[in-house]
Amino acid sequence: MTVGDIATQARAQWVALMGSGGAQDRAPGEPDAADLPAPAGLVALTGRGQVTLHWEPVEGAIGYAVHRATSPTGPFAVVDHGGGDVLAVPHGPYADTTVEPEREYWYAVAPLATVTAMGPLCTPVPGAAVGPGSSVAPLLLSVSAGDSAGALDRPWRFMVGSEHLSHLLSTERTGGREIGSELREALARTHSALGVRTVRAHGILCDDLGVYRLVSGAPVYDWSGIDQVYDTVLSLGMRPIVELGFMPRDLASDPSRTVFTYAGIISPPKDWDAWGDLVRALVSHLVSRYGLAEVRDNWAFEVWNEPNLSVFWSGTPAEYWRLYEVAARAVKDVDPALRVGGPATAAVGWVSEQLDVDAPVDFLSTHIYGSPPLDLRGIDADRPLWWTEWGVTATHGNEVNDTVFAATFLLRGMRSAAGRIESLAPWVASDHFEELGRPPRFLHGGFGLLTVGNLAKPKFWALWLAQKLGDTAVPASLSGDGADSLVESWTARSADGTIGALVWNGSLDHAKRDGSADLDRSVTIRVDGLPAERYEVRRWRVDATHGNVAARWRSMGGGDWPTEAQWATLQAEDHLPESEPATTVEATGGVIEISVDLPNPSIAYVELTPR
Repeated sequence: MTVGDIATQARAQWVALMGSGGAQDRAPGEPDAADLPAPAGLVALTGRGQVTLHWEPVEGAIGYAVHRATSPTGPFAVVDHGGGDVLAVPHGPYADTTVEPEREYWYAVAPLATVTAMGPLCTPVPGAAVGPGSSVAPLLLSVSAGDSAGALDRPWRFMVGSEHLSHLLSTERTGGREIGSELREALARTHSALGVRTVRAHGILCDDLGVYRLVSGAPVYDWSGIDQVYDTVLSLGMRPIVELGFMPRDLASDPSRTVFTYAGIISPPKDWDAWGDLVRALVSHLVSRYGLAEVRDNWAFEVWNEPNLSVFWSGTPAEYWRLYEVAARAVKDVDPALRVGGPATAAVGWVSEQLDVDAPVDFLSTHIYGSPPLDLRGIDADRPLWWTEWGVTATHGNEVNDTVFAATFLLRGMRSAAGRIESLAPWVASDHFEELGRPPRFLHGGFGLLTVGNLAKPKFWALWLAQKLGDTAVPASLSGDGADSLVESWTARSADGTIGALVWNGSLDHAKRDGSADLDRSVTIRVDGLPAERYEVRRWRVDATHGNVAARWRSMGGGDWPTEAQWATLQAEDHLPESEPATTVEATGGVIEISVDLPNPSIAYVELTPR
């Protein structure tokens, strides 16, 4: 079998995996995978419990599909790390932790023009992992404390997701906790502790807020419910990203087509002019109530949610583009400087097509789960890129959402996104969430950063530690077994000279959700260029016994819901203390070395403050 035969086979498998597409039937203006060369320089590095792949980037590629076979002639299949959605990564290096130790594999990598258009595979290379007890290169993180790599980018600060915002007003209870007050508290905490500025949610046009109805055949608008919702959001210190959807019943062409337990209507409008009038009236009202400068500078309008999925849009693709064009023009009728964009698609769909619409597009938005966000800079036409939903899994009720594994995944994505994406929005802030029914028990695999009861999950603490990093990124290099693939880092300096080093050990492989001893590591952090003679060293961790509310709940016996006494205990422990007492260390020749254990999965943050 030739390399060309292997590539043809792999491309057919990818198209089948992603549903449909390929370069031969791309949409007008869509990038052509045939224009992309195979990646050069593929190298497979042997590691304990993993194989790390490095390759040279391909100009114009949005990501890469990593393939594996047990012989150099195939058959090659995409490495399935269990994340679902799009089995691709935005760049290397990539740690394959799905391997059997001591078994030889063959790897090849293909570039993606779009998620359904895959370019050619590179020439395969062999690779194998070693097993327990094998000697591997130690991990060393070298940090240049006195240098600068520019301002630290924090892509989590722009946006977070939420259940539909009428939930903010609910006085009903889940697990004995009042829904509305806890959701308000969750958003306030996300804003104050993590620096998040905006919130995006579905359903602002749903009938529970009474926005639109027909009276004697004439439309009547009622903004009182929306006013109450957005007044609440602003009172929490946040701003809304207004997702225009779903369809009011009296405007829907087919009110029977709904999604979620709250029955959001997913059909096109029965009157396109009335749809435009509704959007124009809503935006005019918001500008009148909150001020043009406020809405122009701090808000934005996104048209619908995931219209490329039939569960969210019962119309045709052409009808969605009409929905978008009418809505975008209506927003701009109020003021040309107001921001509007889309397509808010699932699995990175329709992004190129969004740029072909005959209407304004101020930002591009899409979603991905289970992988870091792909690199759309080659097709974004210099628009801001907003990933308005993202997470470790698209499956609500998956226990991975409550794990340290999910926390390391969150850091991997944020680190990858830094400097190339304006917004990477975790879906969602709170487990108060009712799309598929309200939470049946305390820890149920909800999407939230915070549980019902507003206890921080490992995901929340991961971002809390990242938020501790100073505002100036400092250069650092990581070497050793699994460097930059299994183990990653983020380093920065504060204005007072404090150096922060955030390191984590994680995989994309969902089969390793609960960790693997073969993947446990330790890292030496070597900080040079330190100007002071001595430093206070402080440490924090997120792992099996630190910042892990699920493990704590199991240690208390678990069950459906905490008792009042258990709630009080959990709330008293809802903080991330330092993992060991602070120490003072002398800088020898401007250098300090610190050793950190990193079991898989785990996170460690080390802070050096001049004293």
